[in-house]
Amino acid sequence: MFAQFIITLLILFVTAENTNDFVRPLDPKLFSSNEKLSHFRFYWHDTLSGHNPSSITVIPSSFKWNSTSVFGLVNIFENPLTLGPQSNSKLVGKAQGFYASASQTEVDMLVVMNFAFTEGKYNGSTITLLGRDPIFDKVREMPVIGGTGLFRFARGYAQLSTHWFSPLTKDAIVQYNLYVMHY
Repeated sequence: MFAQFIITLLILFVTAENTNDFVRPLDPKLFSSNEKLSHFRFYWHDTLSGHNPSSITVIPSSFKWNSTSVFGLVNIFENPLTLGPQSNSKLVGKAQGFYASASQTEVDMLVVMNFAFTEGKYNGSTITLLGRDPIFDKVREMPVIGGTGLFRFARGYAQLSTHWFSPLTKDAIVQYNLYVMHY
């Protein structure tokens, strides 16, 4: 199947007219659809406290006049992903990325992150999310915008909900449910 795909692409490349076009459409009948829909559920542990935090503030908020927002805050993280909410639950990967407070009136985060899986057949593959996270909403939704390895051309969405949050330390455990279309 893969060899047939490569041969088809080579034929298209060799027989294509030499034009200055930036892009040209391909016939969708040349590709068979073996797409799968997978559901992943895991817990994201964002730890800002202690001797070995998984998330650090790289730009603090300087937004003083409105206490309902941390506008301008930027954190970089490498957070563990586990099967259960306990920190000693089975590790299935890590989330690497950043979040930034992008609202002047609410605590809404712009989140850019890769889920890098380390378990099973998905070991070495990633899923990428980019979106808005209004962290005090009970359930939030962010889009899956791509991936690597077994998740090339991935698309879908994540539903996330806060499992636990400490107002004192700002540590959080968030449950992620990902619904991903991939090959």
